Amino acid sequence: MASWRYTAVADVATLVSGGTPSRNDPRYWGGMVPWVTCKDMKSDRLGDSSERLTDAGLEAGSRLVPPGSVLIVIRGMILARDVPVALATKSVAFNQDLKALLPKCGIDSEFLLYAIKSKVRELQQMTARAAHGTKSLTTSNVANLEVPFPPLAEQRQIAAVLSAVQRAIERQERLVALTAQLKKALMHKLFTEGTRGEPLKQTEIGPVPQSWTVAPLATFTESFQYGTSVKCGYDVKGLPVLRIPNVVGGHLDVSDLKYGNPKRNELETTRLRICDLLFVRTNGVRENAGRCSMYRGELGDSCYFASYLIRARLCDGLLPGFLEEYTRTEVGVRLLAGRAARTADGKFNINTGTLETLLVPKPNINEQKTIAGALALIDTKARNHLASKVTLESLFRTLLHQLMTAQIRVHDLDLSALERKEAAQAVGAV
Repeated sequence: MASWRYTAVADVATLVSGGTPSRNDPRYWGGMVPWVTCKDMKSDRLGDSSERLTDAGLEAGSRLVPPGSVLIVIRGMILARDVPVALATKSVAFNQDLKALLPKCGIDSEFLLYAIKSKVRELQQMTARAAHGTKSLTTSNVANLEVPFPPLAEQRQIAAVLSAVQRAIERQERLVALTAQLKKALMHKLFTEGTRGEPLKQTEIGPVPQSWTVAPLATFTESFQYGTSVKCGYDVKGLPVLRIPNVVGGHLDVSDLKYGNPKRNELETTRLRICDLLFVRTNGVRENAGRCSMYRGELGDSCYFASYLIRARLCDGLLPGFLEEYTRTEVGVRLLAGRAARTADGKFNINTGTLETLLVPKPNINEQKTIAGALALIDTKARNHLASKVTLESLFRTLLHQLMTAQIRVHDLDLSALERKEAAQAVGAV
């Protein structure tokens, strides 16, 4: 790090404060000037905001900063878990809960963004409790923060590398969102029109193909079962017990797994088999009461489920994968949520009776397989995009730390694999 030095933020940037014009004067609001607050600080680059000022509002109580300014949150409960930092891509105004850093000559604005991001943990340790229990940073906390200050050319190279990884992350985020939209549209089409171009008929659950039947779930179910009430913990000496947090809807998340020892009389009744369906029995959100995931053998043949879940074991005529997908359609969610009863503690409950009488569609087995298979392929794509995003986020964190501490230098990096992957995905899209 022979050519590097550390310097205070105040030496490389001018700190300016924002403000809020009177809410009681309509002349100040609804104009064309973006006015950034904490709730807008969800991205590393900002050019717009949820609220806007008029020119009069800007003059009356805020401040406009140019593109390339770095915004940092200095007050708000968000500071308990993060210190949001963003680069203004357009001229923006901002409120008093933020500071703007205007880069001086010799500091690259994007590099300054990443330099501050590399110091987020240090800033969090400086936060103090302000009025009303919120968190705050002082101007001096930010001004005196020491950041690396390599030569300008290397600053720009570092910023370019980190920006490339961020663009790759943002691309994966867009692909995840696009895949979700595609899945939603395809679900509606398949569960309304089927796959064979049949005429439609009107039923209690809406239009379905002529050959489909609609009947209560009990018609197609071998049994329903409540789970074990055994106390669970993280001691792996017990047996794995799935709980509400594990039933995400469409898949099981076993990253936060607990263990217990079901009573002797529960060992068979609450043991899961592959293709068993688990329904969330109670939830504080109405639409989540009845959330459903299929057990695909993720934890072997000695896995159990807790009492706030209900297991449905189907007969041969209805495929679990098909029913799992149906419960995630707008119609399926509405039918389950509409029957959920609110309890004294404010939660929403379903029971076996709710599931027994749930109306479900039933095409022939081959069409069920086609529909479930098509939707499963989209889920696989979504998981792949999400996994790529997680990997890239890990790469970004590593590079941010190592580049900002000169543990690695830009000229030592080979990002050709990342560039090839991005080019391939640009061709393949979703």
